[in-house]
Amino acid sequence: MQKSVRLKSFELIAQDINSVDLSLLHALSTGVGWPHRFKDWEFLRRAGRGIAAVDGIGRVFGSAMWFPHGDDFATIGLVITSPRTQAQGTGRWLMQQVFEQCGERRLALNSSIAAHKLYVSLGFTAEATVYQHQGDVAAALPALPPLDGELSELPPDKIEEIFALDTFAFGTDRSRLLTLLSEGASICVLRRDGAMVGYSMCREFGRGHVVGPVVASNDRDAIHLAAVHLKDLTGQFARVDTREKGPFAHFLQQSRLAISETVTTMSKGGPFLNRKANEPAVYGLAGHALS
Repeated sequence: MQKSVRLKSFELIAQDINSVDLSLLHALSTGVGWPHRFKDWEFLRRAGRGIAAVDGIGRVFGSAMWFPHGDDFATIGLVITSPRTQAQGTGRWLMQQVFEQCGERRLALNSSIAAHKLYVSLGFTAEATVYQHQGDVAAALPALPPLDGELSELPPDKIEEIFALDTFAFGTDRSRLLTLLSEGASICVLRRDGAMVGYSMCREFGRGHVVGPVVASNDRDAIHLAAVHLKDLTGQFARVDTREKGPFAHFLQQSRLAISETVTTMSKGGPFLNRKANEPAVYGLAGHALS
């Protein structure tokens, strides 16, 4: 695979993203209006792999990352090209570098409207819409449905207790990611008749906090698992990314987390989403890049 690309006036080289100055990556995402903090980039580099498009004097003009989940699946994210190079094929070249690194893995990503045509041309198939709910959490949350079960906090050193439930809901093992997320997150689990039936995480990200992942078997459980975090964030900025359009999404909107953007979940190499009625499912994403 070609490790460099010649643009109109200069050449970009593919460089391991872990060897690039974090401040340059932060400046890249800030330049296109993304909310990632320096600390968010630190975490993402620990969680995944990727490349940066760098010119001959070390300036960063693009990035692309992938996050392995198990041995045969990965999510792709942080595909960024600077405004100066967006119309010059840099995005396609970055994706080709990712494909080479990922090998035969099945892939999934969440595409912006602007990038959708590129991903279709690369063999990705659209599966669902993700609604990005965000805003300052309402001072008083809406009335909650009756709770069926018991909510409790899960210490980070007990994170392995959610692995089996998450694997069933997500479709593949992402225990490494969950372990990393747990280091800086508050974790709540829902048990019914002694069995764990749902969980949620909340952590700092971007302008405030993100509530996700949220795994539950129905809207009622998902609402309680989100509310347990949102009640501690009243008046603060929070974000929840979800593919839901029913009562869970309505609860988020009533909590003043309005839909600010939509992206499209897409897959390559086989279907990604495996939602089944009344079985554990991902109600809240870990993030656009992490899914």
